[in-house]
Amino acid sequence: MGVAERLARRLGLGNAVAVGLGSMVGAGVFVAFAPAAQSAGSLLWLALLLAAAVAYCNASSSARLAARYPESGGTYVYGRERLGPFWGYLAGWAFVAGKLASCAAMALTVGAYLWPAAMRPVAVATVAGVTALNYVGVHRSAAAARVIVSLVLVVLGAVVLAAWSAPAADGTLTGDPPGWPGVLQAAGFLFFAFAGYARIATLGEEVRDPARTIPRAIALALTLAVAVYAVVGSAVVHALGLDELASATAPLVEAVRAGGQGWLVPAVRCGATLAAVGSLLALVLGVSRTVLAMARDGHLPRALDRVHPVHRVPHRAELAVGALVAAMVTAGDLRPAIGFSAVCVLAYYAIANASAWTLDQSPTRRIVPAAGVVGCVAVGASLPAGSVVAGVAVLVAGAASWLVRRRAGAGSRT
Repeated sequence: MGVAERLARRLGLGNAVAVGLGSMVGAGVFVAFAPAAQSAGSLLWLALLLAAAVAYCNASSSARLAARYPESGGTYVYGRERLGPFWGYLAGWAFVAGKLASCAAMALTVGAYLWPAAMRPVAVATVAGVTALNYVGVHRSAAAARVIVSLVLVVLGAVVLAAWSAPAADGTLTGDPPGWPGVLQAAGFLFFAFAGYARIATLGEEVRDPARTIPRAIALALTLAVAVYAVVGSAVVHALGLDELASATAPLVEAVRAGGQGWLVPAVRCGATLAAVGSLLALVLGVSRTVLAMARDGHLPRALDRVHPVHRVPHRAELAVGALVAAMVTAGDLRPAIGFSAVCVLAYYAIANASAWTLDQSPTRRIVPAAGVVGCVAVGASLPAGSVVAGVAVLVAGAASWLVRRRAGAGSRT
């Protein structure tokens, strides 16, 4: 690969953390607690800990692999190098499919909060704007992510203060105890919000000193995100109680109102919009880099592997991703998109952990990736049945495509 085809290494530790944190502290913090509370009830905090533990295993494995293979593509590259071409391909397929759904979910969130009556046109316009920003250079996208994260954290701080000023609500949930199935399903909803650290790993070719920067950025971004979720979740449960939280469509807005601070509602809605834009910004960034890596290896059209001669970004991959997401938001819905995305992304991380397992023969070094594989499978299988079926169907279609192309290639050589 010539110098002109390589991406520019412009990102330092701060910008890398901002990209990851912008993905994790995104729209999920504004919406994930409601379905999680409905599934887990009073065991919500156990679900949060489980989601954080699975995310830690995935982050640890991703960090080790990214330090060994500092190039664009994330687990697509790791699976290919450690497990074989098929597993790398399947990881890339799962990532692109799952994150395209995530992009659509984030764009729809922007529309729902900003202008509900014109949700889909607003979502399409948001996708177009984010694609244009990524097109002119990753360093500008990272700077925007830093600003967005800062503003969202200010809004969340105001929500926490307002929620804790409310009288303590009933902390029980009406109905049968959820048990472990409910905890696992809630962990799946919460995991959807934690998955942003993968954006850091997929930027391997654009991070300065990747062997040192990527592991540190992943650890810092994940730690900060878990802390933010714990603080915000505690405040919202205090203000609303589990029953009201489980039925809320905009739980942070309701928490602010419960604290008698209704004047903050517009700021919370703006914060949710900013958070969704920040997530979408980082998602498009990561998906386009995986598309670039897969196109370089011939698994996607070769026309997508071009790097812009001036902006040094994979401009064709970014335009293709933007077009696909815009098409999805015209027909998709928010909740199914989240479930489908979580199933595909957990499959992606299962392959990442399996790849990390091969890095070291030490039993102690294999504990974390082994726990990561088990956690990904258990949480993914516990998500709503429709999401699981759709996710598995997409993975099977990807595997079938691989086999067909491989046989066709073998036939052409005979």
